[in-house]
Amino acid sequence: MICRGILKNLSLDWITRKPEVTLQLEARAEDIEKLKDKPLSVEIKQYRKKRSLDANAYYWVMVGKLADKVGQSSPYIHNKMLRRCKYIEIIDNQGVYIVLPDTDEAQEIIDNSETYHLSPTTEVKPGKDGKMYRTYMMLRGSSTFNTQEMSRLIDELVLECKENDIETLPPDELERMMQAYGKKHIAK
Repeated sequence: MICRGILKNLSLDWITRKPEVTLQLEARAEDIEKLKDKPLSVEIKQYRKKRSLDANAYYWVMVGKLADKVGQSSPYIHNKMLRRCKYIEIIDNQGVYIVLPDTDEAQEIIDNSETYHLSPTTEVKPGKDGKMYRTYMMLRGSSTFNTQEMSRLIDELVLECKENDIETLPPDELERMMQAYGKKHIAK
């Protein structure tokens, strides 16, 4: 069961020294009752609004227009925008890094990848095989972005489109779209 809720109270069991948490959940009582006294897998994290399909659709239309204008692939443009935002993939409170050959071929594959998103660092070192290797940061894909993150991604894309004389939505329409985006997710 996954649902939204609010942390209502936090206390400490003085005997076990373990925290005890009281949550108010947006769930049916009978569904929760079935879980009483059973071992549970618990993950508590701050609720984040998800982005709207309108914002997502606009983003991908503009990515396509920019790609056509500059003669690049849509994945190339998408990766370029993700690199500007630099939302790093985090696992166990640490950024994810990967080391790959420092070649033009490797860079071309990375730049046009649809399934992973990497940003090159300045760290280049020789491997035991005598070849040079570059460290890359793994970036989060835009499907994981909340409203604020998606808004920034769209802002970066709009700037790039304007620099390439591609017509974008007027600022008030962009604002309306992002407000609608936020409202859809508050209701969820």
